Amino acid sequence: MKHRLLGLGDNTVDTYVDRGLQFPGGNAVNVAVQARRLGAQTGYLGCLGSDEAGMHIVDALRSEGVDTARCRIRPGSNARAFIGHDGQDRRFLRSERGVRGEWGAIDAADRAYIASFDLVHSSIYSELGDALPIVRAAARSLSYDFSERWSDENLAATLPSVDIAFLSHPSASDAECRTLMERCSGWGAGMVVATRGVKGALALADGRLHEQPASSASVVDTLGAGDGFIAACLLAILDGAGIAAALAAGAEQAAQVCGYQGGFGHGVAWAPAAEVPVI
Repeated sequence: MKHRLLGLGDNTVDTYVDRGLQFPGGNAVNVAVQARRLGAQTGYLGCLGSDEAGMHIVDALRSEGVDTARCRIRPGSNARAFIGHDGQDRRFLRSERGVRGEWGAIDAADRAYIASFDLVHSSIYSELGDALPIVRAAARSLSYDFSERWSDENLAATLPSVDIAFLSHPSASDAECRTLMERCSGWGAGMVVATRGVKGALALADGRLHEQPASSASVVDTLGAGDGFIAACLLAILDGAGIAAALAAGAEQAAQVCGYQGGFGHGVAWAPAAEVPVI
């Protein structure tokens, strides 16, 4: 039986202002698509704008075979991130929240839908607020990506609800990463993974530290590589693989994602509005 994974929360249109392109994206969206490409049955639940950008994300998700049955389509603009580049490496310029946080009530049908998946993945950009405990109560297992936006306050508030935590900490030493991950375990996370770009990844589970070097890649674009890592890592864990095998699967998928533009492709042309500088 195929594993079932739900991406819940953030979405965005990644807008490459220096290339005149835009791509569907966002951590929860990217993880759902990458897991689908790796053979899982996946869904996405989030708030999308009624504009062309929101519909582009919906179309891309459906074309990838990701279920969107419980998505909210809200009047207004979709979330959007504006991105420049230094060579192949991305550089975030600014973002617009759009309707991403307009959840409304998480009702009984939503909770039943959440409960139908083996694992739910969300992130710090999902703007769940008071709905996170409701999601936690419905989900069989919950993973959560803090990206580089973590703080002691949000870690302490969120980690008691989280089974598997992901953080990005590329600039830290091994010792600094271990200290951070031990604190995360103390706040309740069952497993903590720190992704570190070209340094690879570290994971802490059951008091043991695991190391994974980055896989070699022909880099076209680094956007979404971490989300590919998360998707493959989670599916390996659902398969019952050991932590070392899960980290290796994540590293390999991250390298694959670096080989094309956008979190999972589906790029279309973008022209800036007058007030948006092209950098």
